[in-house]
Amino acid sequence: MPQTQTLEPLRAVIARHGLSADKRLGQNFLLDSQLLDRIARVPGDLQQKTVYEVGPGPGGLTRALLKAGANVTAVERDRRCLPALEELSNSFPNQLNVISGDAMEIDEPAILGNDVHIVANLPYNVGTALLIRWLTAKTWQPWWASLTLMFQKEVAERITAKVGSSHYGRLSVLAQWRSEAKLSFPVHRSAFVPPPKVMSAVVHLTPKAQPDNLSLASLEKITAAAFNQRRKMLRQSLKNIEGMMEALEQAGIESTRRPETVSVEEFINLARYWENREP
Repeated sequence: MPQTQTLEPLRAVIARHGLSADKRLGQNFLLDSQLLDRIARVPGDLQQKTVYEVGPGPGGLTRALLKAGANVTAVERDRRCLPALEELSNSFPNQLNVISGDAMEIDEPAILGNDVHIVANLPYNVGTALLIRWLTAKTWQPWWASLTLMFQKEVAERITAKVGSSHYGRLSVLAQWRSEAKLSFPVHRSAFVPPPKVMSAVVHLTPKAQPDNLSLASLEKITAAAFNQRRKMLRQSLKNIEGMMEALEQAGIESTRRPETVSVEEFINLARYWENREP
């Protein structure tokens, strides 16, 4: 491994390549090396581990992951950043593989295999869509071993929200059904170049065993109906789903409750009773 102190400062790399964050791609560059190293420590020991990074940009977080000993595959849509990433690959021989393309179109398991740690400062415009894709993998346990992701703070709070909070909703239920989700730490907007209008936060997710006798489709159907009318009682928001009133009774959930008061476990039980109802 090279002496990392010989690397050119990231700010200088950005200036030399004439790079600037592109709002259309949801980019905000993170330059604080101590913060980047802290993010790379969240998933634990990455020595010789496979790491997948989406949207590396000029390679700030990529540097931290490589310094941690990870073997990194990074997918970057912005071709302007590729020369800077190629230089970084040359500094860390055989540790960095850069794919030029759109992360939404990548067949990740085919390229990466299993037991992969995903670590990324996700582009704001595709972050939630990517998370949902990773959480809704048809095969479970999934191909990824952990997710360490930077989101807008509001999204991070929705992912990790507890029942009864104003942030609790469909994304909370999905994330906490399939993973242990925690907010690792907030990140101030001033850490980015250019500073975004909102605060950010890092979340860490590890997959859980999927409960028996429950399909993703059933849980999504129920939570979509419930939270699309989150201010209404369940008897109102779920009334158009055939058999739902009986399932509520079987699950021991009062139909006068509102969805933000129903825990992840209760939604799981409700979906199971509804799915296994008599025809």
